[in-house]
Amino acid sequence: MTFVPDGAPVAPALARTTHLGVGAHADDLEIMAIHGILACYARPDRWFCGAVVTDGAGSPQGSTALARATLREVRRGEQVRAATLGQYGAQVLLDHTSEQVKAARDEGVVADLVALLRATRPEVVYTHALSDVHDTHVAVALRLVAACRALAPNERPARVLGCEVWRDLDWLPAADKVLLATDERPELQAALLGVFESQLATKAYDRAALGRRAAHAAFSESHDVDRHAGVVWAMDLGPLVSGHVAPDDYARSLVRRLEADVTARIVRLSS
Repeated sequence: MTFVPDGAPVAPALARTTHLGVGAHADDLEIMAIHGILACYARPDRWFCGAVVTDGAGSPQGSTALARATLREVRRGEQVRAATLGQYGAQVLLDHTSEQVKAARDEGVVADLVALLRATRPEVVYTHALSDVHDTHVAVALRLVAACRALAPNERPARVLGCEVWRDLDWLPAADKVLLATDERPELQAALLGVFESQLATKAYDRAALGRRAAHAAFSESHDVDRHAGVVWAMDLGPLVSGHVAPDDYARSLVRRLEADVTARIVRLSS
């Protein structure tokens, strides 16, 4: 399903995309890809397209649990409302199950993402970080990388960024961090997160996401004044898109650089 908030035909709506967010679940985009949403909001020359890969039917629920089919429709409706509120160029709902996404041999998810990338030709893509602790989030990132690799080099996006949701990225060494400022439109940021009532009933994602952005801004530099009101951290997945490095090797290299940074400081200050 593809929803176009301003009523434009689907193909042109996808083709005008400059910033693409590819998230696992409804509400992931508004947490991790807010930089792209803000960059495109009320801009005639920039358009954000959101893609939600799973149906979201397996999310945690409280005492008033909904049937899977009902929850799926509720979450789809919430994502459509967020797309309308955020003035997205288009909202794509791929509707795979989490099990399908996590099955590395299932070619359907990668095929859908290849088609999406070819239809949108984005400059920037936001997806999940490889260090996320949610299996479905990491699987989405891996399927997106595979889809990018399946494209010809001239079809690939210029930037692919892995953003934080279920694990912060403030641990990345400075040289490996991509800073995504979220200074603008704080009311819109809060409103977008507030749309997802089915999730906020059990988890305070809205307060947590906004608080994390503010905390990153304050703690991003110990010897300088605050430059931003909010920050989302990301890792550059470009080396994976080119096919020159395997995802596990790339993630391992980031962790090793953290290890080297921590131990070098301890050794220097112990001498």
